[in-house]
Amino acid sequence: MPHPDQPELVAQAVFSALADPTRRGILAELAARGPATATDLAARLPISRQAIAKHLDLLADAGLVRAEPGERRRIRYRLQTGPVAVAQSFLAALARDWDGRLSALRDHLEHNGGNEA
Repeated sequence: MPHPDQPELVAQAVFSALADPTRRGILAELAARGPATATDLAARLPISRQAIAKHLDLLADAGLVRAEPGERRRIRYRLQTGPVAVAQSFLAALARDWDGRLSALRDHLEHNGGNEA
């Protein structure tokens, strides 16, 4: 997982992890029902336990889930919101920059009336 002091790397890891619809489905399942094992998730989603485990590893690498020991040495995965907040901040800053540029373009066009050659 990228270090929290490197927000751009955190955002990149989050965006890469969220690019896959199966991983988004796993995160949605964890958000809706709470911590679960790979076996639990495989029973709820149309994907094998082995594939779920690989996706969970990628989600853990991005910091979006945390593996914790459960009963009978089973690993449970818990949703982590910190990296998503970093990615949201990254997107908000990008939107502010974009909005500023669009506003400047609009002002330019309004003041010049499109009369430039």
